[in-house]
Amino acid sequence: MKYRLLVFFAMLFSLSACSELSESKTLKLAHGLDTQHPVHIAMEFMAESLAEKSGGTFQLEIYPSGQLGSERQCLELLQIGSLGMTKVSAAVMENFAPNIQVLSLPYIFRSREHNYHVLDSEVGRKLLIQGEQFWLRGLTYFDAGQRSFYSKEPIRTPADLQNKKVRVQESVTAMNLVRSLGGAPTPISWGELYTALQQGVVDGAENNPPSFYTSRHYEVCKYYTLNEHTAVPDILVIGSVAWNSLDEQQQQWLQEAADEAKVYQRKLWQEAEREALEAVTAAGVEIIRPDKTLFSEMTKSLFDAYKDQPEKYQLIKEIQAVQ
Repeated sequence: MKYRLLVFFAMLFSLSACSELSESKTLKLAHGLDTQHPVHIAMEFMAESLAEKSGGTFQLEIYPSGQLGSERQCLELLQIGSLGMTKVSAAVMENFAPNIQVLSLPYIFRSREHNYHVLDSEVGRKLLIQGEQFWLRGLTYFDAGQRSFYSKEPIRTPADLQNKKVRVQESVTAMNLVRSLGGAPTPISWGELYTALQQGVVDGAENNPPSFYTSRHYEVCKYYTLNEHTAVPDILVIGSVAWNSLDEQQQQWLQEAADEAKVYQRKLWQEAEREALEAVTAAGVEIIRPDKTLFSEMTKSLFDAYKDQPEKYQLIKEIQAVQ
């Protein structure tokens, strides 16, 4: 009898252990940045926070440096459930959730503080879930800085962009921006850009200071014009398939960890910007600080183009109203 009881309790313990094991969760998170990038470091912070909150039952496996594909490819993997999470630029996300275009409009943010306030506001949260109808749910924003032009020849005013071939992301908004300033937008993948600059396929590009530095594009382009035309954020995205596979508690843990990572990443980003500008200056790059109003005035027509798109135009007004 005692033997049977021992076997019975052993079976109960075994089943309980199996149940606990089956409740553990691991999501794969892929992105295209290197392991020294502030976003990747913030993702590692998020993974540690998530593991701590869940008592080790909820883990993130992070695949950096484009191991699992480009931003667009990762989004497509999220949609079919083959990948859990990714980080993409809002400029790429707008191809899946068109209303996100408004975040890429030039000079829509008055300052970095205004940018943060908008993204943390109700309108920012509303835009995060714009992709749900396409099986993509935004969790939080990461700071991707302010994008500015860099080139082989100095750009001091918009006139210096006339007929210059400028690499842009695969974004209608980004292409319209360069056109409004007189340049010729040329979509080229990030991985091919260094060679394209070397060979003269394009005359220049636009990006934030850390990306300009870590990509080593400063070796080819010796002029960096801080006109800061856009502040397009990165978005941490989870596929609806993965999100719906989580229970309510797991969803809460993940959202909390993502929000904490956002705050941490903003501090890292501002440090990275300062270090990048110091480094490229030391490498012989001339930092040009132009009159930004010369650029902003020429791009105002891009806002008027949204007047016949009531939903997007309303979002623009809501963003501008945030204090």
